[in-house]
Amino acid sequence: MRDEVAQVLAPRNGGIYVDVTLGGGGHAEAILEGAPGARVIGFDRDPEAIRATETRLERFEDRIEIVRSNFGRVREELEAMGLARVDGVCADLGVSSPQLDDPLRGMSFRSEGPLDMRMDPEDEETALDLIARLKDDELADVIYRYGDERRSRRIARSIKRALDEGDLATTLDLRRAIVRAVGPVRVGGVDPATRTFQALRIAVNRELDELSELLASLSELLVPGGVAAVISFHSLEDRLVKKAFSVRDAWEPIWKKPLMASEEERAANPRARSAKLRAARRISPAAGGPVSRSRPAGEGGPTSEEVAR
Repeated sequence: MRDEVAQVLAPRNGGIYVDVTLGGGGHAEAILEGAPGARVIGFDRDPEAIRATETRLERFEDRIEIVRSNFGRVREELEAMGLARVDGVCADLGVSSPQLDDPLRGMSFRSEGPLDMRMDPEDEETALDLIARLKDDELADVIYRYGDERRSRRIARSIKRALDEGDLATTLDLRRAIVRAVGPVRVGGVDPATRTFQALRIAVNRELDELSELLASLSELLVPGGVAAVISFHSLEDRLVKKAFSVRDAWEPIWKKPLMASEEERAANPRARSAKLRAARRISPAAGGPVSRSRPAGEGGPTSEEVAR
């Protein structure tokens, strides 16, 4: 939903925009192309994604700055750069296609790889570490909470049994443990491992915690009239975004219902079938005067206009 995000952000010359999930750089590229005088600050915790995006966006080198960080720390990182407010923020949540397609990342049950699932390979805990650390009932709670899996307790017991027996080292080992608990996929149905893999990945990367931290900071990050656009891929994310944008004294939703990917995009990218784009405009404070886009003079760090240059 690259074009839809760029259209709703409506970048302008001189504006500063933040892509908190830089990934392959598609949204950042659309913003930079949409306004030749705009600047983008991109965040990502995956060093491989950053390296690929640096090459893709090198022609914008004087207008793009990339920060390696998770998006829960966006506010702190921007403050360290001397930025108090920006003109727009976008987020494309969840796992990226390159992460899913690389067996070494351990994100998918469709190919064999280590039970890793970390978006940042320097994080300490892998999915296998998480499974080993949690008790049976704690693992079941994770699978139920983040995967909405009703058979979580049966699955958790099977996974822990496989671990105890030395049969849990790879993604396919994990899938086999899940299938032993709930049976194989039915014809035309969703793979039985889908919800559990999602739950473990979310837990390993603290995805919902990071999203909650981002959403809590958005109203302070944006100038009045600034727009936040968030693409979610499952109901847990979408509920958090919907609730955040429903605060009437802070946000004016752009659409009553989320925007879905077009038929053309869904055909080209099957992952987009579950994508939901919600966007909202920051409402001007009722009192207290205008909000500055930069730090007051003398408080350290460059102003937003100096950073933009």
